[in-house]
Amino acid sequence: MDKEVGSAVLAFVDEKRLMADRRTPVDVIARMGVVDARKKAFDLAWLATGDKVIVPLWAELVTVSADGRWFCHESLDPHHRAGDGGERPAAQTQRAIERMRLLKRTLDAGQPFRAVLQTNRVPIGDRETDKAANISTRVADDEEWHVASWDVDRKAALLVRGASGWLPTEDDMQAARTRAGAMTPAPAEANAAATPEDVHAAAMDYLTRHFAGYGYPTQRVESQATGYDIEVSDKKGSTLLQLAVKGTTAGMPGSMVLTSEERAAARRGGAWRLAVVTDAIGKAQQHKLYKPEEIDKVPGLESAGG
Repeated sequence: MDKEVGSAVLAFVDEKRLMADRRTPVDVIARMGVVDARKKAFDLAWLATGDKVIVPLWAELVTVSADGRWFCHESLDPHHRAGDGGERPAAQTQRAIERMRLLKRTLDAGQPFRAVLQTNRVPIGDRETDKAANISTRVADDEEWHVASWDVDRKAALLVRGASGWLPTEDDMQAARTRAGAMTPAPAEANAAATPEDVHAAAMDYLTRHFAGYGYPTQRVESQATGYDIEVSDKKGSTLLQLAVKGTTAGMPGSMVLTSEERAAARRGGAWRLAVVTDAIGKAQQHKLYKPEEIDKVPGLESAGG
């Protein structure tokens, strides 16, 4: 909503809106080269003519650093909405996955992207659930943006306006995370009633959704005593990863233990990885993959003789 937009960003949006006369949100992206813009008006990113990537940014989520640079904290969790963290329906999840794909495309190619700044009269979370909550303002930003960082483990990217080579301070980033509604870990008391089975199930669910979000098929094989729990494949069906899954959560004592089958699979090497999901039943889930030669240095993992 306008009242939540920073003053510098709101002034820019207002100026561009006045310059564009009565241009509608559809007109804005059509003029930028989005084909069939009316049908795609509410997508979360577009590939326009000339192979240009265009990304809409809610003006409320744009942070201005102490030295005047604009940037956004971008969630890489396609399953939850920005702003309120609510779960997305399937159609919106697919739109979010496509947005991530196009942003990652610009990063891999070392190319900038174009942004449109938009505001709405209702909270961002409501925009995705209320079909009547149309975008009130959308303006094109003439300055290019780029993906400055991409952290899959933390499920967060950094989008920066202007030339590359600049990064915000930690204080600026904390302000951006707060503005974006980035969730903090659940307190230990909330996890006290969870069982180890709950934690493992949550870790399995998280990793399955994580890799599926990038288009990689997954198969759960925990009941087959293979020494791993999830098999991740590429789009041609070839095995990419064999994940032995361990979950942790605050407030639950005890260390992680590898079974004899898991240690045997680790010795075979290949695609086997130990996947540790932290805060598995909380709202700040993250994961890290360890190669077989790294498992003896994994924090909280019992040694073979432990």
